[in-house]
Amino acid sequence: MAIKTIPTLKIGDLEINPPIIQGGMGVRVSGSSLASAVANEGCAGIIASVGLGAFEDASASKFVEVNNDALRSQIRKARSLSTGIIGVNVMVVLSNYEELVKICVEEKVDMIICGSGLPLDLPKQTAGSNIKLIPIVSSARALNIIYRKWKQNYNRVPDAVILEGPMAGGHLGFSHDDLINGKTRTLEELVKELVDFVATLEETIPVIAAGGIFDGGDIAKFLKIGASGVQMATRFVCTTECDVHDDFKQAYISATKDDIVIINSPVGLPGRVIRSEFTERAMKGETIPFKCPHHCLRSCNPRTAPYCIAKVLADASKGRLLNSFVFAGSNAYRCTEIVSVKTLIDQLKEELSNSL
Repeated sequence: MAIKTIPTLKIGDLEINPPIIQGGMGVRVSGSSLASAVANEGCAGIIASVGLGAFEDASASKFVEVNNDALRSQIRKARSLSTGIIGVNVMVVLSNYEELVKICVEEKVDMIICGSGLPLDLPKQTAGSNIKLIPIVSSARALNIIYRKWKQNYNRVPDAVILEGPMAGGHLGFSHDDLINGKTRTLEELVKELVDFVATLEETIPVIAAGGIFDGGDIAKFLKIGASGVQMATRFVCTTECDVHDDFKQAYISATKDDIVIINSPVGLPGRVIRSEFTERAMKGETIPFKCPHHCLRSCNPRTAPYCIAKVLADASKGRLLNSFVFAGSNAYRCTEIVSVKTLIDQLKEELSNSL
């Protein structure tokens, strides 16, 4: 059987083939090691900017500086390891969001991906650069708001858009009740609606599907309904190059389908995690006293939060799983082994080619 040509994801002058953007996973899950390895295979490697510095040991006055310096260091390290496409995921809800974006501009990353809020002023913050700006949305309506604001205020439109559906890992842009009761619309429905909306615009904006995409067959499915590419995160956790501790990766491999659960995060959003002793305690309402080193998330109230999500995720990244949990996508339980990034992407390319 002839091998079918895999389409290229084109974002401005960037060409991504296979058309995969590696999802930015925090805290400290996707850093320079993973991002550079992914970029070396022709995909887009993404560093998650949240909590990169050793903020647990920093004084409150040094918190922002430590994290800013850590991001700069990670970008430079990734650049030293790859000539491919390197981007950064910066959450709008971060209290040092603007400073992190500034560092991305200074370091000339290829793309900035923004979620956890609407990045309405991002074109202003990146003015004069050639960085591709890619918002993450959960609906066509959200893109419409961003599109109109950017066009009106900056005569700029997104270079691409990521539609993250309800099966993604980590914090989710859907209500807790809808997620628990299965009342959310499917990623397929959301992507089709977004593709139809983008088709009405004057400009061409590539749509990238994200959330629960596991194999090459899934990628092909979304390309066939109009997406130009996909974002994948969960699969990249179980790679040798992923920056996280081996025990974190093992949590994926040991998980069953029933272990993937939705919790209420202290930051006011539902989150998808792998069930652990800690999640059981948290879901029963147990509080873990903490001293907030810095108000790192605008949506978090340290006075009422039952525990510090930043510390929990930082501990998880180090393999300290007794008092933490790991974020994971809905298909994390399907991961069965640790492989190299090259092996994973070669497998995805073969599956994709066979499914086109």
